[in-house]
Amino acid sequence: MYDNTNKGAIFKNDRKQNERQPDYNGTINVEGKEYYISCWIKESQSGKKFFSTSLTAKEQVQQPSSAPKRMAEPDISFDDDVPF
Repeated sequence: MYDNTNKGAIFKNDRKQNERQPDYNGTINVEGKEYYISCWIKESQSGKKFFSTSLTAKEQVQQPSSAPKRMAEPDISFDDDVPF
């Protein structure tokens, strides 16, 4: 079995629609935890190009649920010493 620990891959973002979206994105494993990685090509004041990166834990990204959300049930406790 392939060990993907501390490895990842990034790909050119072919669906980029505006400058705020990353130029490249992919996934990376850091010490056994999975992340999404986003990369932007930037240029320093001296004209040198570099990558600016951001990681987001996969478990933080909420997937839309098809099931309707239920409201939390109120915390009601009953006293057994009620006289009726």
